[in-house]
Amino acid sequence: MPNNIGKLILRLMVGGMLLFHGISKLQHGVGTIKGMLVGHGLPDILAYGVYVGEIIAPILLILGFHSRIWASIIALNMLMAIWLTNFKGMTTLGAHGAWGAETAMFYLLSALAISFIGSGAYAIRRD
Repeated sequence: MPNNIGKLILRLMVGGMLLFHGISKLQHGVGTIKGMLVGHGLPDILAYGVYVGEIIAPILLILGFHSRIWASIIALNMLMAIWLTNFKGMTTLGAHGAWGAETAMFYLLSALAISFIGSGAYAIRRD
């Protein structure tokens, strides 16, 4: 049972916190992401994929619906974000000593963990 509670807490944390990033994208648009994609030679239409990675995937992860799949999509979303920002922050520290890539790596590694361990018992559809 504690194992399943831990998986639930991990899903709620990753999905709940990432959802705020998605809501921000809904409020302010994806123009910045479009610019980064074009700068890397990719079509700007791909920017709308961020809504899948930061709104749909977190909601379904919170609910525990095919968590491994949605966690993998979040991990892919984070890899893309790291690549689009030209690995900015990978070798720097912030003003208070935090790793420059801390947020992206937090979501990437946490989502990878969920994709390996699954959703646990407290899920709509366990995997």
